Amino acid sequence: MTEEQASLEIKLTEADDASMLFGTHDKHIKVIEETTQTIIRTRGEMIQIKGTQEKVDQAAAVIRSLQELIKRGIQVHTPDVVTALKMVSKGNLTTFIDMYEEEIIKDRNGKPIRVKNVGQKKYIDAVRTHDVTFGIGPAGTGKTFLAVVLAIAALKKGQVQKIILTRPAVEAGENLGFLPGDLKEKVDPYLRPVYDALYQIFGMEHTNRLMERGVIEIAPLAYMRGRTLEDAFVILDEAQNTTIAQMKMFLTRLGYNSKMIVNGDTSQIDLPKGVTSGLVHAERTLHNIRKIAFATFEASDVVRHPVVAEIIQAYDEAEIREVK
Repeated sequence: MTEEQASLEIKLTEADDASMLFGTHDKHIKVIEETTQTIIRTRGEMIQIKGTQEKVDQAAAVIRSLQELIKRGIQVHTPDVVTALKMVSKGNLTTFIDMYEEEIIKDRNGKPIRVKNVGQKKYIDAVRTHDVTFGIGPAGTGKTFLAVVLAIAALKKGQVQKIILTRPAVEAGENLGFLPGDLKEKVDPYLRPVYDALYQIFGMEHTNRLMERGVIEIAPLAYMRGRTLEDAFVILDEAQNTTIAQMKMFLTRLGYNSKMIVNGDTSQIDLPKGVTSGLVHAERTLHNIRKIAFATFEASDVVRHPVVAEIIQAYDEAEIREVK
């Protein structure tokens, strides 16, 4: 027995920007159609949605939420549509608009940078209320980008005097020894996501000037030994590739008036076999310390192409089957 089909119409108003709502070549409408398994037709000022009652209601709720964002002057792009669809499927679309109201910072072109999903919102809230925050989850969830954005926001507000960005010198299948230059120059190619985030907000020239003045420091984890990091926003990326000793060394560098973010993906550990990840050990050991927060991202928090989340999910399921 098939479910009874329902139909619903939404009328566009003068305040709606149809081209932004629909997307280029109706891309947004097609994403909503495919995800909610509905049929959506646009004719003039009317949007008609057909499908089962539950799916029609979901598609309509997403479209109305996007309309509200546009009315508030917020630019809507495909990742925002995907986020709305994920949230409506989990029944928490009511927080979608509120989540988009907050602007973390503007990039160098004046475009506001905002969180893209509930996982990111929990992450930035954790950073703001804790001295040390661990961001744990798959690639593509925005951990590195948001960490750099929050560091820059703190620097601009005068809350810290410098930004320190670091990662362990462990490579994913490549060999650092064959790369030219000293240890820092060898690690730089692996910090590309960090540079990309800095360039998006400061631009390349201003970023380079800040690095020359020591306001922004990018260095391998080995360079942190023996230092006390005060008045600084310190970010450790790819933390799953630290050893227990390295993680302890890094965390104990924390000085007064500083914040630390430790990001990593425990499914992408490149340490030699038998070596315990410092990130895995820290998650087990430090979870009861009040001033330390653990923000966990899921595959559904991935803000890249929607199929990336499905790829991650498939690999996770394959690993579980292999363990069994």
